[in-house]
Amino acid sequence: MAEKEKIVIDDAEREKAHLWARELCRYAGADEAFFRDFWERLTADEEIFEEFVYYLEYQDFLYQVKIQGYGLVDLMIFQIDHFKATMDQDVADMRHNKDKMLLMAFNSLLLMRQNPEPFVNMMQTQTGTEYPGKY
Repeated sequence: MAEKEKIVIDDAEREKAHLWARELCRYAGADEAFFRDFWERLTADEEIFEEFVYYLEYQDFLYQVKIQGYGLVDLMIFQIDHFKATMDQDVADMRHNKDKMLLMAFNSLLLMRQNPEPFVNMMQTQTGTEYPGKY
């Protein structure tokens, strides 16, 4: 795998990321309190913040941060499986909200950094395709 370009996060890039994070939260339906908390945690974690800025710049995943072997792409795939189940259940909130899925993947990675066990357990034991009332 080729080495991806390193992102330089200067003040202008940080402001651009701040505006994008605010808009991403808005598009995802998150309130101002969620945004402030998310931004604080995001900027406190240099590596995950770099992942976020890389995605902003290239619309691609840097995929450098791994927590117990799992990274952002793994969280996205896990969430997509759950998203499919949500679509099966016709929950409109997630049906067309790719921004929410992206935001929740970054948020999950930040939370996973603090406490990986629940996330690792879910990814190893849940498929997202099983839910009450499916059959």
